[in-house]
Amino acid sequence: MAKCVVTGRKTTFGNKRSHALNASKRKWGANLQKVRILVDGKPKKVWVSARALKSGKVERV
Repeated sequence: MAKCVVTGRKTTFGNKRSHALNASKRKWGANLQKVRILVDGKPKKVWVSARALKSGKVERV
């Protein structure tokens, strides 16, 4: 799907393991939010991870 423009976080793939250790494919989606931020001095809608928003790495417009 999307990728965080600040941290680069995206969907991660792996296995779901049952109690008997059977493996089936699954994926973990990053907590991405579509927000308006300043990119090169202009407001733009981009995907940003919730972790980057909470830590203050980006400022909403």
